[in-house]
Amino acid sequence: MLDEWDERDAQGERGEERESPAPCRGDGTMTTPLYQLKAEFFKTLGHPARIRVLELLSEREHAVAEMLPEVGIEPAHLSQQLAVLRRANLVVTRKEGSTVHYSLTSPHIAELLRVARTILSGVLTGQAELLADLKAAQGEEGP
Repeated sequence: MLDEWDERDAQGERGEERESPAPCRGDGTMTTPLYQLKAEFFKTLGHPARIRVLELLSEREHAVAEMLPEVGIEPAHLSQQLAVLRRANLVVTRKEGSTVHYSLTSPHIAELLRVARTILSGVLTGQAELLADLKAAQGEEGP
């Protein structure tokens, strides 16, 4: 679905391919636009297990074994998701004997999750109000 959007977004109104200028630094080297970096960042967050891990780590550092029952996925899958978060520099590890502990690289990640919760609460509240209005209007119309 996301790939379809990316493909449609890369085309103009009549379906032709749009040319977008490649941003350059003053020295002529190519740079990645900030909006593209943001899109990649949000793609990294685009998995429920990764969001759950980040929520847990927003509270405190966790060992992998502590996260397993909370995230509810197989150990190998959790390991894959943690690797994605490590590559994106969202989490760091600390070894204590054979135990690996994870923590967030920045408190801003926890703040982002709180802001997302606030936005979603507002959206859901608006939807609940709309549903109540629709039910009320339906009751006024009668069967």
